[in-house]
Amino acid sequence: MATTTLRASRLPREFVFNGSRIPDPDPRMTIDQVRDLLTPSYPEIATATLTGPEDTGTSLRYSFARAIVRRAKHASV
Repeated sequence: MATTTLRASRLPREFVFNGSRIPDPDPRMTIDQVRDLLTPSYPEIATATLTGPEDTGTSLRYSFARAIVRRAKHASV
């Protein structure tokens, strides 16, 4: 009888914001730590929603989406 060997490996993470791929700064960092690190370069990430991880086959993709800001309508007097 043939023996099958399974091998597990960890996929690298990648982050996407506004159509730009951002490499993982440090795989040991938590997602919140990555957000904090990226916020000075991408200020909108601070309030962005995060989805993921999405398995792309070659990486685990986390996507930041801009928060939708609703502006109050002013009533005409």
